[in-house]
Amino acid sequence: MDYSYALTPFLTWLVAGLLKFLVNSIKSDRLLVGYGGLPSNHSAMVTSMAMLIALKEGIGHPAFGVALTLAFIVMLDAYSLRRQVGKHAVAINKMAVSSADHQALRERMGHTGLEILAGVVVGVTVAAAVNAILTG
Repeated sequence: MDYSYALTPFLTWLVAGLLKFLVNSIKSDRLLVGYGGLPSNHSAMVTSMAMLIALKEGIGHPAFGVALTLAFIVMLDAYSLRRQVGKHAVAINKMAVSSADHQALRERMGHTGLEILAGVVVGVTVAAAVNAILTG
């Protein structure tokens, strides 16, 4: 039975999460677990699946087209839509400063292009490693 399609995104999630924890902790000079930062975990996971399908089934397989489409949607969402939500949170937080009961909204929502690119690199690398190990 081929478990690579379940194993690859899970391992990618672990690797990207560990890298994100290390990078964020080094940048902040304290142990920091949280959202956002380098690499983009979502980008890494969808890229790993698209890459695994490309390696195992070929880029002509319909599943690769679906995976690639999903990867682009996720990355565009992380880069544009979620960044705009973060900008709105900044504006709302500034307007609500005078309100005593306002709980500040999280302002860091999206990813930079570099963070998404790092996620793509992690996804491709993990997928290639899993494929190489399991196909021996």
